[in-house]
Amino acid sequence: MRTGAARDDPRVVLCMKWGSKYGPEYVNRLYAMVRRHLRGDFRFVCLTDDGRGVRSEVECLPIPKLELPPGIPERGWTKLTTFEADLHGLTGTALFLDLDVVIVADITPFFEQPGEFLIIHDWKRPWRITGNSSVYRFRLGAHADVLAEFLRDQADIRARLRNEQAFLSEVMHRQGKLAYWPAEWCCSFKYHSIPKFPLNYLRAPQVPAGARIVVFHGVMNPPDALVGRSNGNWRHAKPAGWIAAHWHE
Repeated sequence: MRTGAARDDPRVVLCMKWGSKYGPEYVNRLYAMVRRHLRGDFRFVCLTDDGRGVRSEVECLPIPKLELPPGIPERGWTKLTTFEADLHGLTGTALFLDLDVVIVADITPFFEQPGEFLIIHDWKRPWRITGNSSVYRFRLGAHADVLAEFLRDQADIRARLRNEQAFLSEVMHRQGKLAYWPAEWCCSFKYHSIPKFPLNYLRAPQVPAGARIVVFHGVMNPPDALVGRSNGNWRHAKPAGWIAAHWHE
């Protein structure tokens, strides 16, 4: 088992942007948050189909091709291309971050935590092994078998499993490599920041104690949460003004 990135091991922060859901400002703000909260040197790489408007410190590289049947829901399967045997020649330890996370404290420990493959333990059904792939860490090029298995058996995999994080967790668990971040490091805005009913109508969402990264999953993203816009979410939330202190360039 790996014990985290070695002192001289290259550190790569990866993100991915495709389509029109997220603009370049998400990449730019994510880079700025990483720069403020990660000690030492790192490379910041965005795998994307459109690098226009992305700040110069970010290396924009093409998303490796993943052949999916036309018309099916994407559901994150494209993330599996981060496990290519040779991902644009990148080496070292990679920390993958979704574009819509908000970093609120030091993330250096994410490169130091022992484990070969680390991911968030999904909050909604914690009795399952499934991880949430908003934040995961791995050694570049070390898990090409994961992508190969998906390419070989994707019809069966997509029929059995809803998304890439379920498949990824299943494979890593089978191989004895699945490990989770300390529970307090990655919190859910929806489940942990918004007070429970009826207090959510009286109190603003807060950053939970010990949190380093706040994850926005579902329909409410950082700009929505900042102003208290539910955006169709069933859970009402007052404006979370603290987001402005972190989610900026």
